Amino acid sequence: MTQSRYRLAFELYPYRKVAAQDAPVPERHPIVVVGAGPIGIATALDLAQRGQPVLVLDDHEGIGEGSRAICFSQRCLEIADRLGCGAAMVEKGVVWNVGKVFHGDDRVFEFNLQPETGHKNPAFINLQQPYFEKFLIDQVRAEQNNGLEIEIRGRNRVTALEDRGDCIALSVDTPDGPYSLHADWLIACDGARSPLREMMGLGFEGRVFEDNFLIADVKMTADFPTERWFWFEPPFKDAGQSALLHRQPDDIWRIDFQLGWDIDREKELDEANIRARVDSMLGPEAQYELEWTSIYTFQCRRMERFRHGRVMFAGDAAHQVSPFGARGANSGMQDAENLAWKLDLVIRGLAPEDLLDSYSEERVFGADENILNSTRATDFITPKTEISTLFRNAVLTLAHKHAFARPLVNSGRLSVPCTYDGLSLTGEDRLAGGPARTRPGAPCVDAPLRDGFLLDALGSGFTLLTLNTDAPETFAEAGIDVARLALGADDDPTGALSARYLGQAGTAVYLIRPDQHVVARWPAFDETATRAALRRATGQE
Repeated sequence: MTQSRYRLAFELYPYRKVAAQDAPVPERHPIVVVGAGPIGIATALDLAQRGQPVLVLDDHEGIGEGSRAICFSQRCLEIADRLGCGAAMVEKGVVWNVGKVFHGDDRVFEFNLQPETGHKNPAFINLQQPYFEKFLIDQVRAEQNNGLEIEIRGRNRVTALEDRGDCIALSVDTPDGPYSLHADWLIACDGARSPLREMMGLGFEGRVFEDNFLIADVKMTADFPTERWFWFEPPFKDAGQSALLHRQPDDIWRIDFQLGWDIDREKELDEANIRARVDSMLGPEAQYELEWTSIYTFQCRRMERFRHGRVMFAGDAAHQVSPFGARGANSGMQDAENLAWKLDLVIRGLAPEDLLDSYSEERVFGADENILNSTRATDFITPKTEISTLFRNAVLTLAHKHAFARPLVNSGRLSVPCTYDGLSLTGEDRLAGGPARTRPGAPCVDAPLRDGFLLDALGSGFTLLTLNTDAPETFAEAGIDVARLALGADDDPTGALSARYLGQAGTAVYLIRPDQHVVARWPAFDETATRAALRRATGQE
């Protein structure tokens, strides 16, 4: 994105000199996270809650202005819930489920992202990224008060790194001059332009789309419904090939205009020109203030691997997708939850270092899925040939009247959690008639219980979920404890639990990972199979 300059929305970790800056030898930390954006803080928070001391370095002193990412998915909120700050995000955010797609003046169709009930969290909320980050950091402060070892150092910019085999040596610049420190493990969450990636000479391959989009955050009081509105060939003047309207908290509305490729960025960011476009959409009588503006270019790229020895890359530093579909921050939060439990087990000596290779394997798989969907959406939104334009317009024309064409309309298919089908940590599926949505590799689906919700009951460790069947109350393998969650018909007041986890089966046993993905499932407890699945899930087989 292009912004005029970096300005703080919240100054949450102002620079303070620390003793390490004058130490005669570099201090050593088990884990250093570079980048205090949402992915860096979420990863650090998850690790700290597992008992790992974490140092976070950031080159600013707080959270930057501008809404940037605004759409946060159900899975993202479920992760935030486990970290302790999901409820605050939902309370502040704008909840929405319905989207409408227009072609010119005509509404082509609408969709509902969550037609079923029985979930603690909504399908999506709109929430400006600065708030999302602030709630994560508020949780960090609360954890610090409870004794967790997590430290954030603002205006600490990493300028060089060296892999010394048993650690990563970092050079850090501050307002009081440079100093050095060592990290047993380094997690790079320093954004799409990742200086750490550059320092290591690592590639970032993919596709840059020849188009530009203007973001305008507009503050106004309006009676538009709380829905996602997307226009192909919008009827208002100078809107380009497409436009998007989203409501955010605090009477802020996100508007996107497609500008094309060969543009004068300075001219397009001139306030008078931005207002002309907004006036055309909202009408000349509309009263509003421009809160923040930016221009972005679609890019779908990723690193070849996300692990390089003792350095792991996550979030935009590892992969980048176009913003239509809300896949950036949402996929980055899945990086965080995937990496934290694995690194914790490795540091504790309960899993081999090779387990960290599965972080790269699984999240590269997720990145490729997101890139594929983002590329398809971008090609549909911004066709670059006469043939693709004819196809796009034919689909839109048919979708007006014929339901079969509507699934072909792609205004940015929205983020869904990744299922790790057939990857190395995924175990067997012996539950005949079990629902596809909770198959091995899939993230657990929430369901209401008699006294709460399923995902809250699963916790943050390995869990043996038993439904209408027996199993040992305590279970351990290779030093890893597995907690049993025993549920029956009395715990399933709505029938959603049975529908989502039993299907046609009468009983079930699920082995569930700390990131709440299914490892394996059986109709009844099988000790040999469960031990083997646990060893596989922790990289020991």
